[in-house]
This record gives sequence, structure tokens and C-alpha cells, in this order.
Amino acid sequence: MDLIDSLLFGFSTVLSWKPLLIIVCGVFVGILVGAMPGLSPSTGVALLVPFSYTMSPALAVILLVSIYISSNYGGSITAVLINTPGTPAAAATALDGYPLTLKGEAGKGLGMSLIASTIGGIFGVIILIVFAVPLARLAISFHPADYFALAIFGLTTVGSLGGGNVSKAMVAVLFGLIINTIGLDPISGVSRFAFGIDALYDGFSLIPALIGLFALSVVFTAFEKGEFGSTVIDKVSGNFPSIIETWKTKFTILRSSVLGTIIGVFPGAGATIASFICYNIAQRMSKEPETFGKGALDGVAASESANSSSVGGALIPLLALGIPGSATDAVLIGALQLHDITPGPLLFETNPEIVYGIFASLIIANAIMLLMGIFGIRFFAKIIEVPASVLYPMIMAIALIGSFAVRNSFFDVGSCFAFGVVGWIFKRYGFPVAPVVLGIVLGSLLEENFRRAVMMDGPMVFLTQPLATTMLVISALLFLWPIYRALKARKAAS
Repeated sequence: MDLIDSLLFGFSTVLSWKPLLIIVCGVFVGILVGAMPGLSPSTGVALLVPFSYTMSPALAVILLVSIYISSNYGGSITAVLINTPGTPAAAATALDGYPLTLKGEAGKGLGMSLIASTIGGIFGVIILIVFAVPLARLAISFHPADYFALAIFGLTTVGSLGGGNVSKAMVAVLFGLIINTIGLDPISGVSRFAFGIDALYDGFSLIPALIGLFALSVVFTAFEKGEFGSTVIDKVSGNFPSIIETWKTKFTILRSSVLGTIIGVFPGAGATIASFICYNIAQRMSKEPETFGKGALDGVAASESANSSSVGGALIPLLALGIPGSATDAVLIGALQLHDITPGPLLFETNPEIVYGIFASLIIANAIMLLMGIFGIRFFAKIIEVPASVLYPMIMAIALIGSFAVRNSFFDVGSCFAFGVVGWIFKRYGFPVAPVVLGIVLGSLLEENFRRAVMMDGPMVFLTQPLATTMLVISALLFLWPIYRALKARKAAS
């Protein structure tokens, strides 16, 4: 059976009323899950696994992957509207999405995130369909040194997240890396900086930290300035970006979709790292880099196309080798095994209706997500017209409930509040908060793979692994280039 026949077979299993209804329900639930801080894509998929018990294996997987793909877009809704990323990957979207809302152009931010998510999602599925097996085999051959180099490459995005102040951005990312060292040592299991507090043995959870830094910090800043008595924005537009504005982002969307898919293939890298890396590259390659962080459509497009395309990339090692590329993929493996299906190379032979049903349902889910976004955008934009005296308490309630929902822990609620205070202090003194999230996200990938690489092949391994060496050299150049430009500009001025 060739590829075209296989795809037609996949669509034949999906194009009937029951699978289509399941996809519609899955997309709707996924958007809601993504938009609710604290409920990540993996949480959303896990919550719906019990509902798949009585379904056939094909319908169960169709439901779960529909939730998976749409929840990545859902995270951008609250990121754009109230600066509260619904998912960690949407943190990069908030950097330009929320400034658009402050300008009264929430529709542009929501529209661009929808368009970029749809294009990125479909691109990732196409790559998944065409290159699943060979790309998975390539990814699994990566050395820990390659993963360490990828994390270092991710840290080069710090310069673009600092609003022009690289030194303050470096302080912020170092704070995030230090926060990530709290808890049990990932290699030896020894407790570090827990100070006898049981809840700290697992470290700080990313979601409460993310919500506190982005959402509660806004509330605390408003409280300090006494802005609770007036409306946040006088008028909000629910209009999509124009065709010309959308066309200008075409290269950003294409480039970010390609990179997002590739990064998604790396097991453990995920949508958050893909979003930050593609955001950084978009800013570096932009003709107007100074507009980033102030409402640049290219910033929203880069982040959203990257995190949606990474879904297709992450499914490659799952389906081809049975190796989860992300936390959500790990939940999907459990769901498949629940239905006596073992992911891996034999899956394409033993259960082709599952594999090609997934491919077809992902394409249809993206199309349904686009329709839901188009008809729902004006409703979403109305949220911002709520008076500040109502909106800010609502944001605080959502933030604290979302933090509790992660692990049903009041400690997470407290840490969310604490990170909100940290975010407020950082903003007050001009330190960006996005690099803190980047440091927390990359900390584990950085430390674990550095130590594994050195334990396996010694400290010279980073010079003997070609891919790692190449990425480290590129990272060094990207890090030194802004410093060189600043020194050159200072010399010219003198």
C-alpha cells in the first residue's frame, strides 16, 4: 500500500458522522483545556483517557490527538488576552500578543495565532506522514552531547527576550536556572536546596511559576498603580489581521514550522523550547527587530507555528519507535497500551487504520480548529472589555485555581503567589520575566545531558560529536554577535 492509498484509507476511517463528531468535541475540549492555566495538553489528554475506555481503539486515539493539537492553540487565547499563557509554549506568544491587546488589537493577535497554529499544525502533520520512520531513527541516534548543545542553543534566545538589555536578561535566565536546581538531583537522587521542606523535593512546578510570573505580576503591578477602578482598554477590535499583514509573515511561519517540527522530533525538547527558539530567530531575521515585544505579528506567528508544528514532530518517535517525544506523548502511549496497541515500527503493519486514522484526523482537526477560531474570535475579544475591577480579580482566581489543579497542592498555590511577587519586582526594576521561564524549562535538559555526556565519553565529547560541536559554535556566534555590534556602535559613537 503506497502513501496515497494509505492516506485515502485513513480518511475513509474518519469521514463518517461518529469520528467527525468526536474530532469536533476533541477540538472544542482541547481549546478550552489549552486556554485554562494549569491544564496543559498532557493534563487534558490524561483527563479524557477514562472516557475512551468504551470506544474502539481508532476512535479513542482520534479523540486524544484532536485534544492534543487544539490545546496548543488554546493556550494562546489567554496569553494574548490577559497575559496568562494557558500552556508553557504560549509564554513566547504573550510577549507580542498581549501588547497587541493593550493597543486595542486583540483580534489581530488572536487571528495571527490561529492562522499560524493551523498552518504550523498541518505542516507538522505532513512531515509526520512523509518522514515518520527515517526521522525517528535519526532522532533516537542523538548523543546526550547533542541534547546539551540544543539546550545551549535555546539559551541564545535570551538576548531577544531582554527588550534590548542583554545583561538583565542574563540575570533573569540565571535565576531560572538556579530555581531549577531545587529538588532531587536527577542523576544521584540527592536532595538539593530543599531545606527539609517535603514539597521542595520535586522542585517548583513549571505551571505555577509560569502563571505567577506572567499573570499575577500584572495584577500586582496594577494594584501598585491603583488601576482597579477603570477599564483596562477603551475599545477592543475583534478583527483579523489583514491579508497584507498576514502575507508579510509567510516566511516567518514557514521557517518556524520547519524548525518547530525538527525540534519536536527531539524527545524531551517539546513545544516550549521550539517556541522560544523560533521567536528568537524571527527577531534576529526581522527587518524591524525593535518592534518585537511591542506587538509584532511576526513574534506571534513564530511562536504559534512552532509550537503547533512540534506536535507532528513529537508524534514521529512515538509512532515509529514507541518513544514519547513529550509528556503528552507519554500519556498517549498509555492510552494506546490500554487498548492493546503497542507503538513502534510494527504498528504500521499491524494497525494501519490507527496510524493513518491519526494522520487524517490531525488534518481534519486543524481545519475544524480554524473554523472554531474564526467564528469564536469576536467572543474571545469581548473578554478584555470587562472592567479592570472585575478582570483582575478574575485573573487572580483563575491563576490560583489553575496552580492548584496541577498537582492538587496548596504549595503550588503559594509558589504561584511567590513567583507573582518575583515577576512584579522584576518588572518594576526593568528585568524581563520570559528568560526566567526559559531557564526553568532548559535547566533539566541542560544539566542532565551535560552530566550524561561527560560520564559516557569524558569532557572532550563536545568536540568529538559533530552535531554538538556545530550547534555549540553557532550558539557562541549568536551570543557574541550582539556584544560585537554594541561595541562597534559605541566605538563609532566615540
